[in-house]
Order: sequence, then C-alpha cells, then structure tokens
Amino acid sequence: MDYAHSIFRRLDDPGSFQFNTMIRGYAKNCDPNASILMYVEMQGREVEPDNFTYPSLLKACSLLSLKEGMQIHGHVVKFGFDTNIFVQNSLISFYGKCGETKLCCKVFELMDQKSVASWSALISSHAKVGLWSECLELFGDMCRDGKFRADESTLVGVLSSCANTGDLNLGRCTHGSLLRTFNGLNIVVETSLIDMYVKCGSLNKGKSLFEEMAVKNKLTYSVMVSGLANHGRAEEAITVFSDMLEEGFEPDDITYVGVLRACSSAGLVNRGHQYFDMMRLEHWIEPTVQHYGCMVDLVARAGMLNEAYEIIKNMPMEPNDVVWRSLLSACKIHGDVKLGEIAADNLSRLDSCNPSDYLLLSNIYAQDQRWDDAAIIRKEAVLRGLNQVPGFSLVEVKSKMHKFVSQDKSHPDSDAVYEMICQMEWQLRFEGYSADTSEVLLFNVDEEEKRQQLSAHSQKLAIAFALIHTCESSTIRIVRNLRMCNDCHKYTRLISKIFERRIIVKERKRFHQFEDGVCSCKESKDYW
Repeated sequence: MDYAHSIFRRLDDPGSFQFNTMIRGYAKNCDPNASILMYVEMQGREVEPDNFTYPSLLKACSLLSLKEGMQIHGHVVKFGFDTNIFVQNSLISFYGKCGETKLCCKVFELMDQKSVASWSALISSHAKVGLWSECLELFGDMCRDGKFRADESTLVGVLSSCANTGDLNLGRCTHGSLLRTFNGLNIVVETSLIDMYVKCGSLNKGKSLFEEMAVKNKLTYSVMVSGLANHGRAEEAITVFSDMLEEGFEPDDITYVGVLRACSSAGLVNRGHQYFDMMRLEHWIEPTVQHYGCMVDLVARAGMLNEAYEIIKNMPMEPNDVVWRSLLSACKIHGDVKLGEIAADNLSRLDSCNPSDYLLLSNIYAQDQRWDDAAIIRKEAVLRGLNQVPGFSLVEVKSKMHKFVSQDKSHPDSDAVYEMICQMEWQLRFEGYSADTSEVLLFNVDEEEKRQQLSAHSQKLAIAFALIHTCESSTIRIVRNLRMCNDCHKYTRLISKIFERRIIVKERKRFHQFEDGVCSCKESKDYW
C-alpha cells in the first residue's frame, strides 16, 4: 500500500476509480482508518462516489466501529445508492459484522430485489451472534422463495447452524446439496462439514471426511482435535495434533484449548502439563483464562483438588465463574466440603446467578450428611429466584424430537414406554446390574424409593421410547441439558450391549458413545 499510495500522490486529478482502488486496498489490508481518510479526501476534492465506493468503505467500517458505518449509511442515502443491490448487500454484511441483526433485517426488508448474496449476508449475520435457529429459519425461507440456489457461503452458514443446534438430518441434506451442486468442495466447506458432523455426534463420518481431504489447514486440524476431545477420544486427538505439528502448521490458542480438553477428558494429567508448557515455551502463546480453566478441570477431576486451587490462586488474571465452577464440580465428585465452600463463596462474589452452583454446594453438604446446611443453600437459591431448569432428554425418532423429563407420564406413548422400562430392567438383572443410588441425595428416603426415582430418569425414558419406535441396529441419539448421573451411565452401557445398539448421548460439554457395553469416555473406564 505504501507503493500504491506514492503512485496515487503523483496523480494530478485522481477520479472515483483511483479513490475506490485505494479505499479497497486499505480495507483489504485491515487499515480502516486510512480507508475512511481517503473517502474524506475524496469528498474534499468533490469527487463523486459511485456504487463501487461504498462496499469497500463499509467493509473498512466493520473493522472499526458501528458509529462510522452508520454515518457512511447516511451518505449512501444522501447520494442515492440505497437502492443499489451491491451496496444494500454490503450494508447487511456491515451490520451483521457489528452484531446488529435487527438493522440487517431492516435493510433486507427494504430491498426491492434480492440476490443469493443478500440471503447469504443475512444468514451469516445471524450466525455471527449465535442465532442458529433463526439461521435455519431464514434458510428455509430462502428455499421456499424458489428463486435462488444457495451458494457455498450460504451453505457454510447453514452447516454452522446445524452444528450448533445438533440438526444432523439437515446437515446431511446440506452435504448432499453441496455434492450435487458443486464440482469439488473447497477447504472451508470441507472443514465446515467435519465440524458439523462431529458436533452432531457423527464422529466416524467426520473422521472419514478428514482422512479423505487432499489438503488440510490449521483450522481443519483444530476442528478435528476439538471434535475428538469432545467425544472422549483423547489419544486420537493427541495423534491428530502431532500430525498437525509434523505437517508444519503452527497451533494457535484455540488448538491448544482442544488439546488440553482432550487431556482433561481422559485424566492425562502429566501430558496436560507438558502441552501447557509447550504452548507457552515453544509456541509462545500466552495462556488465556480458558487455558487455565482447562488445567483446573484437568487436575481437579483427577482428584488433585489442592493443586487445582493453587493454579487458580497463581493465575495472572482474575479467575472467572467457569474456573471456579470447575473446581466446585470436582469438589462434589471427590467430596471435598472445605474447597467446595471456597469455590462457592468466590462464585457468589462474582455475582453468579447460575442455580447449578447452589445445587452443587447443596449436594456436597448432602453427601456429607449435613442436611440442614443443604436445605439452607437450596432455600437461599429460591429466595434469589434461581430456579434450576429440570433435567430433560431429547431423542430424535422419524425426524421428530421427543422430550422427556424424569418421572414423565405426559407423553402419548407413556404406557408403552414404562412397559419397556420394565422389560429393560428385567434383562439388565442378567447382566448383574444394580442401581447406583449414591447420587440420589434426598433426606429420609429409603433405598427402594431411591431406586424408583432412578428407574424413570429422563435418559432411560428416551432410550425406551427409541427402542420401541426405531428399527433394530439403528443408532439412538439423545441430547441432555444436564450431566448424566453415574447410574444412567452404567445403565446405558449395558443397554447398548443387550439390545446391540449404538447410543450417542450429548451432554452440555461432551459426547458419550455407548456400544457393545463400552463408553467412549476413557475407553471402558467411565471417566468423565
């Protein structure tokens, strides 16, 4: 740009073409201030802008701030380019990059003519702020319009939405559309497909696409590392990371989050420390609060609670609620009341309004038979208006999602489901199953009543419903909003063996793949 600028300054009377070229060049090279100053000079010289001026200028403003872009929008209207489709598309893209989806929609609605780029910009704007369901609704509207065939950019946005909503069926349809429409897929699309499949629980498909790719980049490897980590395939994730280094790709902070999560998912404490040191000392990446959170989770879940607390105390930044919650959760697993109280106290100071924090501390007290303290904590949560969202399980059968909560009898097939539960428990007895009531922390409740509570957990109801309504050997996919209990985990492992089904369960943080009586979490050792 320095050379281009020097040549530009030798021109006696630059016109709109020359100014547009400079504005575009600065925007492309991430120098938005220079782009805007060039536009100011263009106005000062009374050079008329055209429809090529504003797309580049709005791109520059998206790198700078909303305020400058809105002023440029005013100029767009002033000079009569507010009906130009290319400028309108650029406005949608600008507002989308600034997170202003309502303004995106307003510009879109005022358009007399729309193009594929218009829809793509609108879908991308909603994807940027995580409005995944809205993205899919917009894509449906676009398809129903019937005038446009989605381009690669639009379909990448749709794949991201499928990945984040867990809509595997639509993701597969989108994949099919890509294969029918385009001769060969570029690396961005292929990486988006891998991301979609692994986040929707279809890890094997994601792996096969990854292995078939002729050319990979850093993002491709990062997606695969994170995907394997979230599925509990720690050793495979580390192998992919090693391949990435051998190929000469420099890992970034996102890659290392995936690697550290992989170590955490399998309890690989020593290797986790090694990779944390490698990140800092070999690749010169300054650890973020997310990396420290991974380390706290790694050592705490392995039972090294005091070491986890020392990591928190020595962090160079203030620990956030996620870090303290990782420690609190581990204290519940390992029954450490003292550290649990410290973690809960710090969460309270951060003004955390997460009801699960109170539930965790209450359960820690209950495990220690401190029923009065457990009741006080639950009462405090109620007084603060923090109501825990009931645990539920979603299961997809014949392209429709069915929701179950514990002890649920509201489903139309409830009678058949509970009859199936009885059959399942009868067969489980032959596999040596006995209910694990250790996590039913209710005062003055006998063992029989605890077993009754466990028998109708939402995950078991969802599995029973799927066994009734799906064909033999088909995969059962379940999405949970809470972490599954030890009993449901043991129960599902045995059911996968008895009924010869693959059962994939997605929790908030990770996947479990049950097959032939084994879960993917740390092979068969049930570490999660």
